[in-house]
Amino acid sequence: MTKILYVEDNEDNIYMLKSRLERRDFDVVVAMDGEQAVEMAMAEEPSLIIMDLSLPNVDGWEATRRLKANEKTKHIPVVALSAHAMVGDRETALDAGCDDYDTKPVEFQRLLDKIQALLDSARDS
Repeated sequence: MTKILYVEDNEDNIYMLKSRLERRDFDVVVAMDGEQAVEMAMAEEPSLIIMDLSLPNVDGWEATRRLKANEKTKHIPVVALSAHAMVGDRETALDAGCDDYDTKPVEFQRLLDKIQALLDSARDS
């Protein structure tokens, strides 16, 4: 089963997306802030990370920079999620090391397509 680390601080969002991903046979573990995300990525070794950008303590941009700077986690694809969708957010997320970007509210099929493309690409490399 493919493990996804979902980094999100909103419990409603966690419940909605986690349950939808689990129905698609993903094993989903959750971190509530960027610092916990880095720790869990090291311990859990997920196949992919879905990273909310607006997080308490350490934000998603900084958490992604830390993950991509670490030899153990730099290969893990990261999909950034942002509710703000401001001009330049996508570029800022990609500059921080995210492999793709999507907006909230989540359009599930679009996100699922991005997840699958990144997992396929990671398997092929």
